[in-house]
Amino acid sequence: MVEKGIVRIKDIAKKAEVSTGTVDRVLHNRGRVAEEVRLKVLEIAKELNYQPNLIARTLVTNRLFNIAALIPDPAKDSYWQAPKTGIEKAESELMQYGVRVKQFIFDPVNSGSFGNKALEISEMAPDAILVAPIFYRESIAYFKQWKEAGIPFALFNTHIPDYEPLLYIGQDSYQSGFLAAKLLHYGNPAPANFLVAHIDVDLANSSHLVNKEQGFIDYFAQQASKNDYQIQQVNLQNSGDGFFIDQLDRFLSVHTNIKGIFVTNSKAHTIAQYLELRNMKHIRLIGYDLMEKNLYFLNKNTIDFLINQNPKGQGYWGIYGLTDQLVFKKTVNPIKYLPLDIITKENLHYYIEADI
Repeated sequence: MVEKGIVRIKDIAKKAEVSTGTVDRVLHNRGRVAEEVRLKVLEIAKELNYQPNLIARTLVTNRLFNIAALIPDPAKDSYWQAPKTGIEKAESELMQYGVRVKQFIFDPVNSGSFGNKALEISEMAPDAILVAPIFYRESIAYFKQWKEAGIPFALFNTHIPDYEPLLYIGQDSYQSGFLAAKLLHYGNPAPANFLVAHIDVDLANSSHLVNKEQGFIDYFAQQASKNDYQIQQVNLQNSGDGFFIDQLDRFLSVHTNIKGIFVTNSKAHTIAQYLELRNMKHIRLIGYDLMEKNLYFLNKNTIDFLINQNPKGQGYWGIYGLTDQLVFKKTVNPIKYLPLDIITKENLHYYIEADI
């Protein structure tokens, strides 16, 4: 009898009338076993729906698995605190299986800082790598190195599929831009002009933001009245000082009929602050992420919608995905798209209370 549905090697051995050692050799493909016996054992294992206890096997090996996490500095951009927290939560849950995560923190506005930390990781030669590849050009050089070294790597926040990462965890950037356009379209009948705002980024080196903008543009290109919608784009810098205000003043003095603004990253609050400063209540605003400054303006109705990218989940599931492949030898789905959650003032508290 197999108790509680758990099939053990000794259960298979008993039914096949062979030793547990023979079953072990067959199931793990080691040592010599007569072909007739091998087939019989495999047939019985299939019949009993045998599942190997990968966790127990891992505990027996007593091996450490070193994962490097290359992430932007939350002190420079508070958005990155959430994935950092997710990474730490995953590590705390997986430490019992030998998983250890070493964090390499880089400056999110300095591509040289990214390269220096990536080089440190290459010299460390970890078992796997989790990385936010926000600098496209610098990232692909190291992807080649890690690929040649046989080190599996996972990407979060930004998807760069060309170099075949083990997996990507995050949103579909194109579809999130498409969704933002649809949200702005509601309640804004033609004719209308909209603005796509990139804030404090090197746009030429930020493929995920380009994909968001393209999704936004393509939505309106598919509308029957597409010629009545005009899409403007602006790349704004220095959001923390007066130069930022001057840039927006000059832009909006030329484009006086903007009815909605889509901010492609987590800095919608900088536009919201400007709209309040200039008393522009007619402009609808959409951005990303449940950061404290964004939530303040969402609750004041200055920001109309936030699209939640679940950054904590990105870090958390990134470590779990690498662990599934490294430790538990599972086949990993190469893409884990996270939901495009639309956050309003009315449903905000459900997401704030959620853990992952």
